[in-house]
Amino acid sequence: MKRQQRQARQAGEQPEQHYLIEPRALAGGGDIRHVFAYLRASGWQDKSKKRGPLVVRSPDRSVRISYDPYQQPGGWSIHSAARGQQAEWTATLAPQTPVEIVAGLTDALTQPRSAHAPNAWAPLTEQHWRTRYEGRHYTATSPDGAAWLHFRQGRNGKALWWAGAGTQQAGWTAQFSSTTPLHLVAAFSAALASPQPVMRPRGHVPHSTQIRTTSVSVLPSQLAAWQQARITAARAAAWARNWPTTSPVTARHPRFPLARTRR
Repeated sequence: MKRQQRQARQAGEQPEQHYLIEPRALAGGGDIRHVFAYLRASGWQDKSKKRGPLVVRSPDRSVRISYDPYQQPGGWSIHSAARGQQAEWTATLAPQTPVEIVAGLTDALTQPRSAHAPNAWAPLTEQHWRTRYEGRHYTATSPDGAAWLHFRQGRNGKALWWAGAGTQQAGWTAQFSSTTPLHLVAAFSAALASPQPVMRPRGHVPHSTQIRTTSVSVLPSQLAAWQQARITAARAAAWARNWPTTSPVTARHPRFPLARTRR
């Protein structure tokens, strides 16, 4: 047992049962603070109102992200005003979209755009997703068939990105307008295709024969430390954008070095 765990138990802290879930696309929504705490730490302004949707705006006020738990179907809504040569764009994601996948998109909104040409399909092909052409349409499906990303181009030339996982009765979908910047779609697809499992507490594991779970014992202090590490990375990155340094800071994802029991 690691020193941190020994000290925590000596202080009376009790481990809690959590589960690592694979594939991540079927893990369920998760804790929305994973998204909002990072954005606020990156300098986004909280514009939420009491008993209304949770809302944050980018520092330049061009992008608005909301999560509405009060209306059906609810979920995530992202809207960006037109800026320069970039047209207005929108994205909507169902409430059961795993927050780790939502964060793939929203984290990218806080970061400088790469100089390299984005490729939304590259993260999928790297993880051996199956791809197929259907005329002007293009689809990639995960090896287990649980998740997919679809590109559809209409006769008017407008494109639509459409993603999802699970079934219509128990799953989620996400849509991106034709003007959504491609590097954001690529960031989303990278989070969607990631083979890294995500963690959910006991009682929040979806009922599905398609998922694989691994039971882990987690101390509350460990959870807090992982969450704080992500917030600290966001603050450091925001500081670096305003006061450039030679050592950029990136968020690290927890590797969960814990006792496991797969089932």
